[in-house]
Amino acid sequence: MAEIKCVGILTSGGDAPGMNAAIRAVTRSAIYGGLRVKGIYRGYKGLITDEIQEFKTQNVSNIIQAGGTILKTARCKEFTTPEGRQLAYDNLKRHEIDALVVIGGDGSLTGARIFANEFNFPIIGLPGTIDNDLYGTDSTIGYDTALNTIMECVDKIRD
Repeated sequence: MAEIKCVGILTSGGDAPGMNAAIRAVTRSAIYGGLRVKGIYRGYKGLITDEIQEFKTQNVSNIIQAGGTILKTARCKEFTTPEGRQLAYDNLKRHEIDALVVIGGDGSLTGARIFANEFNFPIIGLPGTIDNDLYGTDSTIGYDTALNTIMECVDKIRD
């Protein structure tokens, strides 16, 4: 496997609290480690339609207090097809992205697994869903905030 010099990061599926913090952590850690980072807007859809931008530290400054994801998110039927995944792969190569970080739920991580196997492409999946329904993790990005928000609302109704 070739040396990784540039990582892409995307959020896919439904958004969840904490996704911006994860984007920020990945971006800053990668830059600190000497890697280039490219943000991919609108998840797999943006990967296919080439919505890719170089990320610097300033791109992720002051984002952890914002809800949702600065990268936006979208569902993408095209990525479920071999032709769509080939377009995505071609865009990754054109932008010289050597590895991918995918933040999302079950469908997003399933797509990442299929893509990684199909193209022998390194992908790290970060479980991000308020549902907390992913096998192999105790708590997903967004779950704790969602649960505490529900508890707060129930407490207010009860009062």
